[in-house]
Amino acid sequence: MCGIAGLMHRGNVANVGKEMTSMLQALKHRGPDSTGFAVYGPPHPGEYVMRLKLDERSDDMDVHVDFQNEKIVEQRLQEVERRMQEKGVDVRDRQEATPYAQRFIIRYDGDMENLARYIEDVDKVEILSLGNSLELIKDLGDATTVSNQYDLGEFDGSHGIGHTRMATESDVDIRSAHPYWAFPYNDVSVVHNGQITNYWIMRRKMERAGHRFMSHCDSELLAVYTAHNLSEGASLEDSLRESIQEIDGVFTYLVATKDQLGMAKDTMAAKPLVLYESDDLIAMASEEVAIRAILPQEIDTYDPYDEEVRVWQA
Repeated sequence: MCGIAGLMHRGNVANVGKEMTSMLQALKHRGPDSTGFAVYGPPHPGEYVMRLKLDERSDDMDVHVDFQNEKIVEQRLQEVERRMQEKGVDVRDRQEATPYAQRFIIRYDGDMENLARYIEDVDKVEILSLGNSLELIKDLGDATTVSNQYDLGEFDGSHGIGHTRMATESDVDIRSAHPYWAFPYNDVSVVHNGQITNYWIMRRKMERAGHRFMSHCDSELLAVYTAHNLSEGASLEDSLRESIQEIDGVFTYLVATKDQLGMAKDTMAAKPLVLYESDDLIAMASEEVAIRAILPQEIDTYDPYDEEVRVWQA
C-alpha cells in the first residue's frame, strides 16, 4: 500500500520539515512501519551534508536500547572519522541524531564516490544521503515520531519528498525504508509506491555498470537508475520518461534533486497520486487528505494520467 508525498515552494523557503511531517502523518494509515523524509535546505557552498547510520534498527529493537554493543557502534564511528581524516576530509560539524544515526558537515575536494565507498566499507555503516542541500532521514515509526526524534519540525527549505511504508516483501528495518539516495549523483532522492517486476534484471544491469545496492527493496532500483541516468548527462525529465519504457510493473514515484521535483506514473496508472499546483507551491500525495493537512482551504486538485511525467523547477 504505502504512501508518498512531495512539495516544492517555488521562489521562497518555508518550514518544509513541519509541512512534510503533517502530510506524512495524514498518510499513516497507508504505512505504519516506517517513515522517511528527504528535505532540501539552503545549499552549503563548498560543503556537503552527510547523513549516515552505524547500525540497523528493526521492529523488535527499541530506539533507546544499545543494540547490546554500544562500544562496537562507537568503534564504527571512530573508524569512519579516521577514514575521513585519512582522506583529508575537513569535518566542520558532527551531530548525533540517535545512537545509530550521525550527521556530518564536511569539506572535501577529492573523489566523492571514492570517499563514500571507503566509508561504507566499515562494517554495517551506510550513507543515507550526501549532498549540498539534501538531508535524508528515515526510521521506524510514524511521521510524528520520526520527526520529533530527528528535530525535523524546525527544518527550513525549498522542497522535499517523503514516504510511509507498509512492509510487504522486505523487512521492517531502516535499510528497507524510503526514501533512497544513490551515488555518484549528489542530492538525488526517490520515493515509490508500487511493485517493480523486472527488479532483478534491472538491478544486475546497474550492478554491471558499477552501482551499489544497500537493500533488497525494489524501490531502491529507482534511485540507482535515476542517479545513473543523471550522471550520464540525462535530464530528470528524460530519465523519468525512459523509466516508463524500461521498468516493468505498477508504480508511481517521485524524484527530487537539489533544484527539481519530478513525478512519473506507469502505463497502467494503478497507483494513486493527487496533485495541487499554484504559482508558489506544488503539493502531491497518494491521497488528497495529505495535501489538505497543509492546505485546509478549498483547493482544486487533479489525478495525473497514465504515463504522465512532470518536472518542476525550484
